[in-house]
Amino acid sequence: MAGDRLGVGFIGSGFNAQFHLRSWVGVREADVLGFWSPNEARRSAAAALARELDLGEARPFASIGDMVADPAIDAIWLSGPNHARVENMEEIVAAIESGRGELKGLACEKPLARNVAEAKQVVALAERVGLRTGYLENQVFAPQVERGRELLWARGAATTGRPYLARAAEEHSGPHEPWFWQGRLQGGGVLNDMMCHSALVVRHLLTQPGQPLSTVRPVRVTSHIASLKWTRPEYARILSDRMKGVDYARTPSEDFASVLIEFETADGHTVIGEASTSWSFIGAGLRLSAELLGPEYSLQWNSLDSGLNLFFSRAVQGREGEDLVEKQNAEMGLMPVVADEPVAYGYQGEDRHFARAFLGLEEPLLTFRDGLEVVEILMAAYRSAEEGRTVEFPPQGLEDFVPAVARGEWRPPAPGR
Repeated sequence: MAGDRLGVGFIGSGFNAQFHLRSWVGVREADVLGFWSPNEARRSAAAALARELDLGEARPFASIGDMVADPAIDAIWLSGPNHARVENMEEIVAAIESGRGELKGLACEKPLARNVAEAKQVVALAERVGLRTGYLENQVFAPQVERGRELLWARGAATTGRPYLARAAEEHSGPHEPWFWQGRLQGGGVLNDMMCHSALVVRHLLTQPGQPLSTVRPVRVTSHIASLKWTRPEYARILSDRMKGVDYARTPSEDFASVLIEFETADGHTVIGEASTSWSFIGAGLRLSAELLGPEYSLQWNSLDSGLNLFFSRAVQGREGEDLVEKQNAEMGLMPVVADEPVAYGYQGEDRHFARAFLGLEEPLLTFRDGLEVVEILMAAYRSAEEGRTVEFPPQGLEDFVPAVARGEWRPPAPGR
């Protein structure tokens, strides 16, 4: 592949794009060459950071169409807000269909869309112009998940039988940007924002390496959502002060969600995935965890068991920041440090994989079709939570279903009920 490199443009220049950029120092097959976001200053700053990190001669573009039309741009990483997903896709496809440009691939951040109807629209748009697609799920590519899954299946499952129970969780103190907190824009609350990670991780762990996800088929979904912290009056006020346009006293979203997914495997077994997500977790910072259990073996992973800890006494004064761990909650005491978060959380692994996939060097592990099925599971979970019962998967009418949280109509039970 001498001289055959992928030129990548980003749609979006916020927190998520920054993680991708910092992971890109380990991606040898591709250069970051462009950015578009509606905020001119932010897209220019993102391009400057890419150049500073020596990732490529990145420059800001005035429009998505201009970026697609640039012959140096071979692929797009779509990491803008959920509510702009379909609009961004339409602009990409319009530029291709008009003959202004062409692409080798298109990668999209989680979740693929806010609901099933939008997700199907995204898939249809990509397929209409024959784009090779990649669904960006970083936790599947976390080194501990990859290596642990490989070893357990090769040693434990090969000799004593397949795993039967997987658990995953993602927990932190809340998102960075106001739109994440607004159900109408984001598509829901923490279930839509983060369960897309955990629900896919448990299925991935239960799937034999080298086999498709379809060999572990979801058949029933049970879910529960709640607002544990951010609708308490004192915290609703804090949130309103921090995040412009967010009013949890009037239009709350859930800050906790749990889901149990019953799967049937191609070899006739029933296996279970349990997942939970939270915006109401207070600890050192973001905590990712996973477990996989089988007849004679188990796996455990916790991202805060980082192997590096720092201690600061009360006399140490410092600014509030996230230089120790994402969603850092303290500046003193004994705190774990995740030394290279883009690697630990799987961003570097996924970015290198999809760059190679779009160059034709390997098959994409996850496509937009997989992203669509994740959205279907999320919507089934919302349906289960709203109806207070287990639902068969997929439940009827899922394409027309929009969660009450996303409609601005959800209210948590009153205290004492």
